[in-house]
Amino acid sequence: MLKVIELFAGVGGFRLGLEATKGFEVVWGNQWEPSKKAQDAFNCYARNFDGKGIHSNQDIASVNEKDLVALNADIIVGGFPCQDYSVARSLSGEKGIQGKKGVLFWEIVRLATEIKPKYILLENVDRLLKSPSKQRGRDFSIMLASFRDLGYTVEWRVINAAEYGQAQRRRRIFIFAVRNDVQFVKNRENVQPASMLHTEGFFAKAFPVLNEKGKRNLDIEFKDHILDVSDNFSKTYYNAGIMRDGKIYSEELIPQFEEPIPLSKILQSGVDEKYYLNESAIEKFEYLKGPKKIERTAANGHKYVFSEGGMSFPEPLDKPGRTMLTSEGTVNRSSHVVSDPETNRIRILTPVECERLNGFPDNWTEGMTDRMRYFCMGNALVVGLIERMGKRILEVENEDIDALKEQPLQMSLF
Repeated sequence: MLKVIELFAGVGGFRLGLEATKGFEVVWGNQWEPSKKAQDAFNCYARNFDGKGIHSNQDIASVNEKDLVALNADIIVGGFPCQDYSVARSLSGEKGIQGKKGVLFWEIVRLATEIKPKYILLENVDRLLKSPSKQRGRDFSIMLASFRDLGYTVEWRVINAAEYGQAQRRRRIFIFAVRNDVQFVKNRENVQPASMLHTEGFFAKAFPVLNEKGKRNLDIEFKDHILDVSDNFSKTYYNAGIMRDGKIYSEELIPQFEEPIPLSKILQSGVDEKYYLNESAIEKFEYLKGPKKIERTAANGHKYVFSEGGMSFPEPLDKPGRTMLTSEGTVNRSSHVVSDPETNRIRILTPVECERLNGFPDNWTEGMTDRMRYFCMGNALVVGLIERMGKRILEVENEDIDALKEQPLQMSLF
């Protein structure tokens, strides 16, 4: 049983996926929302996992990393915000990393430095690969350099959940770091980077791709100190890649498509009247989701035409849902609107249907307001993807176990 520390836990998507494999025990989970007095996500997490592990509801920056060492965690997991990861010299001028305050990635680095887990599994929005716009790829490069300096090999993959059999077209980047002394890394020292991404690596086994080389690829090495990476490095990363000892290979892979779950399969019956739209709301949605060409004036007086393509209205029920945002359920362009199969009337999705889009059990977020239920699901990840990654981590761990079994027995002479 692998012991897990879960950071930025939300309502527990990582935990649900990992525990579904029966091979993980979350010993410590942290969730804290700094901008809200009501800690709805934490309360949901604590309620659903009552009596299982330690539940922490405090600012992660105030957690003493030394207190977590005794938990003997094998893996750290978490989804964290996409922020500005730039670093600077310390006040005295030497090349000591001084990450921006409030950037939660540095909290992951701080804990990993002390805990030294075998594995780290992280999730983020896919624009991380391109940020910031003025120095493409810098932020992700800083992350890779950080893991390099901590002694980890890293693989990443941008995954659209619907392309691997899930109910939502949600694209996210997943980052898997494995400590360099783990057998999984040793067993693949001589495997070519392209083969790692296509067949032999972490993501390749769980999320197969077509057997053809991507049209675009990147093969580079950065030997610089992380400060130099922050100041000068700029590259375009593709949807998959690997970093070993500072050598990076990235390629645009093509998923081996699996039939997704259509919206029709996640809809409830007997839906409450409050989710149906009146004529005024329908008119607003028709405008918001329709094509537009609007003349606007910039702050400098320059006039330009803002264009926006049309969206399906209502949603096609034979396709998976679009990416769910935290504004789901409100009158805005991104909210899902469906024609109810039972009544043929137009309505928004219910909170339970949003839970199903992410693969959570029905009524997982019950007990908070509908607005917060939508918000939490907009922030959540797709549980089914994490379950597949969990199974893969257990396979990786078994290579370590098998290696120990093959070691010759040491005989003691008295």
